[in-house]
Amino acid sequence: MISVPPGTVVRDAETGDLVADLVKPSARAVVAHGGRGGRGNSAFASSTHQAPRFAEKGEPGQTRWVLLELKLLADVGIIGLPNAGKSTLLSSVTSARPKIADYPFTTLIPNLGVAIVNDREIVLADIPGLIQGAHEGVGLGDRFLRHVERTRLLIHVLDGALDDPLAAFDAINRELDQFNPRLAAKPQIVALNKMDLPSAKEAWPKVQKTMGKRHLDAFPISAATGQGVAELLRAVAYRLAELPTEEAPTEEELPVIRPTADENVFEISREGNAFRVQGKKAERVIAMTDLNQEEAILRLHRVFQAMGLTQALEEAGIHPGDMVRIGNVELEWQE
Repeated sequence: MISVPPGTVVRDAETGDLVADLVKPSARAVVAHGGRGGRGNSAFASSTHQAPRFAEKGEPGQTRWVLLELKLLADVGIIGLPNAGKSTLLSSVTSARPKIADYPFTTLIPNLGVAIVNDREIVLADIPGLIQGAHEGVGLGDRFLRHVERTRLLIHVLDGALDDPLAAFDAINRELDQFNPRLAAKPQIVALNKMDLPSAKEAWPKVQKTMGKRHLDAFPISAATGQGVAELLRAVAYRLAELPTEEAPTEEELPVIRPTADENVFEISREGNAFRVQGKKAERVIAMTDLNQEEAILRLHRVFQAMGLTQALEEAGIHPGDMVRIGNVELEWQE
């Protein structure tokens, strides 16, 4: 058993299909099944053969490559352009201590923090790397946008020092939509940061009016001084109380369940001078047969005859002395 953090998504490495989405701490998933044990000689006893002198080997376990992807579990995702003040806001309302500096991409990994609002814990995640082209990997954005998928609410931090904070707001939302339209549809609360600067104070009336037209709550804050942060958090707590605690998975997130193939079906093909047999039952039977036991080999022939495999090989043109390959076993055909 392999332990993974809550929020781990398991996908098939070859197809990309979702195998499991382990959200809860107690969640478990089987991604590869072990083979069933072999039967002893008593399982093959009959009224005419009361003491069989062979046993069955265990079935090989399933081998599978999977991809593990972690999506952080948080109530609120803090998004915005680099240097908008996301990490400063996180550190001002929680005990998280992310690296903070006045250059872009100071934050290279998502940071989590817990804020207490009205005796309720709220988990916030600072999502780094979002700039124009983030959905294509520019600025590390595609590495972190997936973490937004787990959040129920977004705090969109606008940099009040920019000439046009509204253009930045639209740019980030375009990236969310291009990465996954569901992200752009998530509820947002807007925070115009750096209200301790004259440029932010000048931009606030326009931001407030525009967000009002878009039916979005907006707050003027200064993460550095704490101005307006308490009001922002209260609005976040109130909004979270209205939202469902867990999002129902969409169709594309549900595990892919494919019809089970008929185990008796097999295919015969040529590999040079040999015949290759492919089929679940044929490969399982040969793997579980102890070829050092004469009675086991005789039983193998009977099973292949009952499956129609013997007749199919004869119709395919096999002759005594030809090689037959089934799974990892190679046999010489005899009449």
